[in-house]
Amino acid sequence: MKTIKNTMLIALVVVFASCGKTEKATDATDTNAVERVEQVQTSPLAKTTISREIELSTTLQGYETVNVAPSLTGKIEHIFVEVGATVSKGQLLVRMDQNQYNTTKLTYANLGVELARMEALKESGTISQQTYDRTKLSHDQTKENLDFLERNTYVKAPFSGVISAKNYEDGELYAGQPVLVLTQIHTLKALINVPESNFPLIKKGQKVNLHSEIYPDKAFPATIEVVYPTIDATTHTFQVKLNIPNSSLALRPGMFVRTTLALGKVDAIMAPYQAVLKLVGSNERYVFINKGGVAKRVSVNLGQRFDDMVELVSPELVEGDDLVTLGQAKLVDGSKLNVVKKN
Repeated sequence: MKTIKNTMLIALVVVFASCGKTEKATDATDTNAVERVEQVQTSPLAKTTISREIELSTTLQGYETVNVAPSLTGKIEHIFVEVGATVSKGQLLVRMDQNQYNTTKLTYANLGVELARMEALKESGTISQQTYDRTKLSHDQTKENLDFLERNTYVKAPFSGVISAKNYEDGELYAGQPVLVLTQIHTLKALINVPESNFPLIKKGQKVNLHSEIYPDKAFPATIEVVYPTIDATTHTFQVKLNIPNSSLALRPGMFVRTTLALGKVDAIMAPYQAVLKLVGSNERYVFINKGGVAKRVSVNLGQRFDDMVELVSPELVEGDDLVTLGQAKLVDGSKLNVVKKN
């Protein structure tokens, strides 16, 4: 009899336990059935007039570089400069072997005397015009040859600049490689590749600024000298040539610089930078817009940034859209929203 009572007691405990589990399961189901609503703050998007700029990088070049290379082979008698020397236009740089020049100079002097004698004979009628013309032709051809030899025996700087390379020493035989390299550095140039979307905005004569990490607090003015008319089909960019005054010689060829191009004023949609989210594992940026209490995810490109504000570029955004500015990190597309007013 005692055994039967114990069995009935255990059965009653099991029944009550089962009822408790069923009640808890029902409560959980009711909780999940309540849709989650996220608390957020929003702000309407507005357009602001900004000065559109793009920043590009490039490497400086000498405005002009020339190989100092005589058109004559032969011995180099003397090189008057070393690498790094600053030279002026017309300054003597190299003197080649002078024998051929001296011989031709003497021949030209003798022909000058002969030509004067022939002129006197022609005027007196002693010689024919043809005889005189032959002497005159020989005289003129020798003069042309003498000028050529002078330019290539006494080699002078075609412009002011700095000697950037020296390949021979005095007494060596010149065999075609440039004796010196002369680079113009009082004026520099730079070629920059600009995205094709900016082609209508870039004009010849436009002023730009250059910045170098060597001079972090200084801007160097430059002018757009050439806007090349073709677009590179691979990179979708076009080239611009800059003219850079460098009278202080602070800048040098080979320096890396950043270029800021002003593209004029535009109306842009600006938003707090903190409102923009980044997709993990990619460079995709996106924001959430409140559409009647429902979150809509919108992919964006970022334009210029001004302190804590950034330009949003997307065909899906319009002025007046209700941008989620706080609480957006926990949202997904389609989340229910409860907009909380700012304190």
